[in-house]
Amino acid sequence: MGDGPDTHHGTAIAVSGRAALIVGPSGAGKSDLALRCLAVAPTALIPAAAQLVGDDRVIISLAGGQLRVAAPEPIRGKLEVRGLGIVKVPYVESADLAMVVELVAPGAVERLPDPLPTHRFMGVSVPLLRLAPFEAAAPVKVLLALSLATQSPGKAPET
Repeated sequence: MGDGPDTHHGTAIAVSGRAALIVGPSGAGKSDLALRCLAVAPTALIPAAAQLVGDDRVIISLAGGQLRVAAPEPIRGKLEVRGLGIVKVPYVESADLAMVVELVAPGAVERLPDPLPTHRFMGVSVPLLRLAPFEAAAPVKVLLALSLATQSPGKAPET
């Protein structure tokens, strides 16, 4: 990896300018989980609605010590909905990368991960949440974790 932006396979959603990047193998349910996150209405637990950043491919960059995630221009605002095709949805052009959600089998989800795992992009660590994508509470878990993410998501340590 160089210092410039990198393209990654994944789907990103954002709440209030803070993004979760959903990663996993092809067909794991990244787009489906993002769709369900977009459909969650704000509540006391989730104070704002989610919007799509990008589906299938995203661009991660580092600017001013902060990781940013965006969609390549041709696919902005487009989400694959299995059985319906590609649909246009509300989106944001970019957001601060606050966390990574790795889709795993239900048995691979730790009940109480301690310490919380992290994922590194361009030398910057962000929290990593391992999640079974088709559990009923999966979208709420993503949005709750995103709202609890640190105040400086994906920010390089000051030296």
